[in-house]
Amino acid sequence: MLDTSSFLSRLNTLLAHNELSSAAFADLIQVQRSSISHLLNGRNKPSLEFIIKIDEAFAEVDLQWLLYGKGTFPRTKTNPTPEPKDREDAIDKVAKKKDEKKLERIVMFYTDGTFKTYTEH
Repeated sequence: MLDTSSFLSRLNTLLAHNELSSAAFADLIQVQRSSISHLLNGRNKPSLEFIIKIDEAFAEVDLQWLLYGKGTFPRTKTNPTPEPKDREDAIDKVAKKKDEKKLERIVMFYTDGTFKTYTEH
């Protein structure tokens, strides 16, 4: 059974190690910021989806350590990750998603009082 208070302690270790605020962490693993807040305040317990998102974003996290406190953090060379995960790519994806805007329409106004609207199809 998962000891939630110990899990939260290890989660805080992960945040401190990566110098992440809870908001930046939420953005990085693509969960709502309120979810992190509720989790850190003990209101909610971590879901399987939440654990998987951490595993996908942080190569240095050993799930046995995160869940049960067994093993080491960060992951050691004797306990390698099966496939490399690039946190920088994940950060870039979050940044691009936030900045992504699409053109909806362009309106041109003429001096004679008329206008023309162009829309994206």
